Amino acid sequence: MSARSFWPPTEPAQIDYEALRAHVLELDRLPDDLAAARFARRGLAGLIRWPVSEPVFLGELVGASRPAWSPHADPRIAALAAGYQFLLDVAAAGRPPLTVTGGVP
Repeated sequence: MSARSFWPPTEPAQIDYEALRAHVLELDRLPDDLAAARFARRGLAGLIRWPVSEPVFLGELVGASRPAWSPHADPRIAALAAGYQFLLDVAAAGRPPLTVTGGVP
């Protein structure tokens, strides 16, 4: 089992490099494509600077729950209002807001 199978390439230059690497290992020569031409002319820097492949975006939503949207109740606005209300209450009481010093509460 290869450790590479757990982390597929996602950056365009890495995708180009892995494709060239697999082709060379299989056929013992570079393929006839744009990425191979750039690699032959400019080396690895050519692949990094001018990749041919498109980026692969692997997004995954883990552990986040979002309430159903409603035009009448928005939890983001409620959280923002609660934060402002806290600041107003602190200012009305005439005391400074809580501060953390030295990185330890």
